[in-house]
Amino acid sequence: MPGIGPRSAERIALWLVQIRGDQPDHIARAITTTRETVRPCILCGFFATGELCDICSDPTRVQDILCIVEQPTDILPLEKTSAFRGRYHSLGGRIAPLDHIGPEDLRIRELLDRVEKEPFSEIIFALAADVEGEATTNYIVDLLKNKPVALTRIARGLPAGGGLESADELTLYQALSGRTSIPR
Repeated sequence: MPGIGPRSAERIALWLVQIRGDQPDHIARAITTTRETVRPCILCGFFATGELCDICSDPTRVQDILCIVEQPTDILPLEKTSAFRGRYHSLGGRIAPLDHIGPEDLRIRELLDRVEKEPFSEIIFALAADVEGEATTNYIVDLLKNKPVALTRIARGLPAGGGLESADELTLYQALSGRTSIPR
């Protein structure tokens, strides 16, 4: 399993063998139930137990702002901030020619369909600041350039609490290029 190394796997296996009671059965049922009931939201690609996820079915969300992310799991940290109350679209990856992943392998067609059907005033790109993330962003921006919607990207630069000594050149460049004025 991702995030579980050989030592942790061994400890878990030994725990499962030695534990008394029905705790391992509860865990097995929870895993099985999750596999059977959780599926991608038909609209945004996030995790859902029905056709739509809780975010897409929430009428209190801002309906005209869309945030594009690479993976459904990218939605989780954005939601934890409570700073974004709009809607999402997960692409299911990013363009990566070396890994044989092209635009046709992503949920770009579904995104274009949403843009045609829904009146978005802004689309925010929240993709990685690497070569593949930039290529994916540029590809989609080119497809949307004639649409009457503002195209923005999340800010980039130094993390909160981070110092200049630990930042690479690209991060420093983006931090300087994206600087904002300080209100007086």
